[in-house]
Order: sequence, then C-alpha cells, then structure tokens
Amino acid sequence: MNRAKWFILGLTVLLAVFALVEINNLSNQMRRAELEKVKLWANAISQKSSLVNYSEQFFARVALDEHRKMELYTNILRSFDRMGTNADADFSLDYVRYIVDSCETAIVITNSDSIITVPSELAGQKLEGERLKEFSHNEPFHYRIWGMKMTLYYKESKMYTELRQVLDRFNEQFLEEITNNGVLVPVLVVDSLQEKVLASGNMAQREFATADALSERLCEMEEENAPIEFRLPDGQRAYLFYENTPMLKALRWVPLLYLFVFGVLMVVSYYLLRTARSMEQNRIWVGMAKETAHQLGTPISSLMAWTQYLEGKRLDKEYAAEIDKDLKRLETVAHRFSKIGSVPELQYEGVCTAISNALAYLQTRSSRKVKFVTSFPEEDIRVPLNSYLFEWVIENVCKNAIDAMDGKGTFTVVVSSDSRHVFVDLGDTGRGMSPSVQKRVFESGFSTKPRGWGLGLSLAKRIINDYHKGRIFVKYSVEGQGTVFRIVLNR
Repeated sequence: MNRAKWFILGLTVLLAVFALVEINNLSNQMRRAELEKVKLWANAISQKSSLVNYSEQFFARVALDEHRKMELYTNILRSFDRMGTNADADFSLDYVRYIVDSCETAIVITNSDSIITVPSELAGQKLEGERLKEFSHNEPFHYRIWGMKMTLYYKESKMYTELRQVLDRFNEQFLEEITNNGVLVPVLVVDSLQEKVLASGNMAQREFATADALSERLCEMEEENAPIEFRLPDGQRAYLFYENTPMLKALRWVPLLYLFVFGVLMVVSYYLLRTARSMEQNRIWVGMAKETAHQLGTPISSLMAWTQYLEGKRLDKEYAAEIDKDLKRLETVAHRFSKIGSVPELQYEGVCTAISNALAYLQTRSSRKVKFVTSFPEEDIRVPLNSYLFEWVIENVCKNAIDAMDGKGTFTVVVSSDSRHVFVDLGDTGRGMSPSVQKRVFESGFSTKPRGWGLGLSLAKRIINDYHKGRIFVKYSVEGQGTVFRIVLNR
C-alpha cells in the first residue's frame, strides 16, 4: 500500500514537472512573439521617422530652389534698368518668367506705396490685410527699376503646397499611430530636453502629470527599451519612449502562478486525504467501540444475575464481593467504550483523584517488582475532565510502561501546573524508544510488541487531543534508560 502511494506521488510530481516545463516553454514562445511584435512596431516607427525627416529635407530643398528662382528673377529685374529694352533683357526676363510659371509660383510686385503692379488682374490694388499675410511667409525681395522702388512677394508653388498638405496628413497619422498603436504598447513622445510630453498612448495622464513623475516614468521605460530618436514635421528633435505590453509582463509570472496553484492543490489534496483517512479511522474507532460495548453487555448482565443467585444461596460474601469488583470493572470498560462512540461530557474533576483510581486498580494486578511512585500537589487540581476516559489513558500508558520494564522497575507519576495548564508526566525505567519509534508510537496499528494491536496509545492520543483538547507526547526517551510521556490539560 505504501509503495502504491509513493508511486502515485512520484507520478504526480513527474506530471507536474512536465506540465511546468511545457507551460514555461509556451510562455516563453508567447513572450518572444509579443516581443517581436513590439520590435517590429518600434522599427516601423523608426523607419517612418526617417521618411518624415527625408520629406522635410526634400521640402527644404524645394523651398530653397524656389527662393533661388525668385532671387534670379529679382536680379534680372535689377539689371533690366541697366540693359534697357534690348533683346537680351527681354529674353532673360521671358526666360525667368517661364521658369516661375512652370513651377506655378505665385508672385506679387508692388511699388513703394504697396500698390500692386503685377499681376495685371490685381494692378492698382493695395497689398494689405489677409493678402499681405498670405504673401509674407517668405522674405520679400527689394529692387529698383527705372529709379522706382519695387518689392517682390511670393508664396510657395501649388505643387509645394499640395505636397505639404499630404505630408502634414501623413505626420498626423504618424503621431496617431505612435500613440494609438495596435500592440497596445505604452508610449510617451517627449521633446529633445525630455521635459515636455508631446504625445502619449495607452497610459494614464497621472503617470506623467508632474515633472518628477515624468522623469521617473521615463527612467522606468528606458530600463526596458532604448528610446527612439526622430524629428517632428517642424524639424525639432523628439524621443519616443516605450515599454513592454501588459501581456508581455504578465507572461513572466505564468510559471510562478502555476507553481502557486500546484502548491495549493497539493496542500488541499493532502488535507483532503488526511481528512478522509481521519474520518475512516474515526468510523473504525466508533464501530469498534459500539461493537465492544454491545459484546460486553451480554456477559455483564449474565454475571449480575449469577451474583444475585449466589447471594441467595448464602455463600461466602467474599466471593460475591470479588465478582462484584470485576463486574464493576466490566461495567467501567463498557462505559468507556460507549463514550468513545459519542461526544463525552467534561466535568470539573480532580486530576490526582482520577490518576489514583487508575493506579489503585493496576497495583493489585501488577507484579510486586514494579514500584509505583507519585508526586502530587497538596491540593488536587480540578479541570474539565471525563474521569472514565482519562483513567483509561493512565492505564494504557502504565500497561505499556510495565511491558517495557519486563515487569520490573519503577513507574513514576508527577503532576504540576501553571496558570493555564496542568502537566502530568508518566515515566518508566524500561527499554526506551529509538527516534524512529517515537515518531510512530501514536499511530494506529503500530506496536513494538509481537502480539500488540497498536491501539492503546493511539486511543490515548484521541482521548486527550480530541475530547479534552489537550496534548500527549513523548517528553523524553533514551534506549536503555526509560521513557517519559507528558499529558498537557487546559485549566
């Protein structure tokens, strides 16, 4: 039976280890897959950031090119006054106009009074208000023609404007994708000084509401992943801080969670197994006790009838008295077993009195080579007790002690107390017990005697621990020197 239990336990542990390894592998695979998603997303953000930077550089070159065209156009106009109206001047002016028209650059030329002269459809109107604001994004060019002060204003070409609008929409989508990513990565976009939050995603605002909170949060995120540097549409440098997803963090605890659940299941299983075993033992004890009480009832009734019959015959009363003692003994035994099958009532009774009653019966039926020594306090100590069962405990321990001494030695009983407990030490000068025997001495069915049933001390422990809510244990035992049992009762 024990081998089967150990085999089942070993098989369970092996299955648990196998399951733990598989769960750990699965957890690692999921963690690696989640981490790859985060890396791919971060790499895409980095690539799109490079594209944004390249687009900004492209528009900067386009703006510089348009500026140079306007500068060339202005230089032609400045030289026009020197060249007069010859063919070369007309050709140069027509060439520059062709270049300006080909890139669809809108220009406005005004005189010293801000009156528009070019284009012809706006001639005579004054450049002011919204129109002036529209043409003031770029630095104007000043020049003279035929002695008059002229100013050339221009704005970006239609192609430049359309491309800029496309890029702005792209940048908006870019920042939106950063802050509202598909892998639920907590992100923070901060300025180059890392003091201002430009955008955030999958994070509560309270996490970076103050400067100290922001600095602490950025340090935490940097410990997990290096920040990504990129440039915003306006050219300023920014940093993207991100950390692992909640799922990625949770996956690290899966093996530990499994170990915890497995441990809880093992404890619960052990407790249920122990409870089932205890219940089974309880049923055995109760059945044995009731059956014993039932079996003893018949001979007791018969002996009582015979006693009455012998008394009626006027025989020697001494015989009847001895028979009556044994009858009372049988009645006591039956009463004890009947108490085992039910919850006994505890009453305040003297501990020393109960011990003396038990020893008095054993002394007359033990070898004269066994010496009984008692040490009791002057006043008997009254505690919640069931004297029938408690005397039974004393008798069982005493019988085991007499067997251990081989019918020759000293059996000592010492009673002491403190404010909360009463201590009863039962010692003998017998063979003593090894440590392995001491661990099993209270187990049901365990006995060191060839014909022993292993029920006496087990029954004693049940009576003291379960019925009296006390304790009984081996206080001292050395092989070849003897054993001392201690009983602890609550006052």
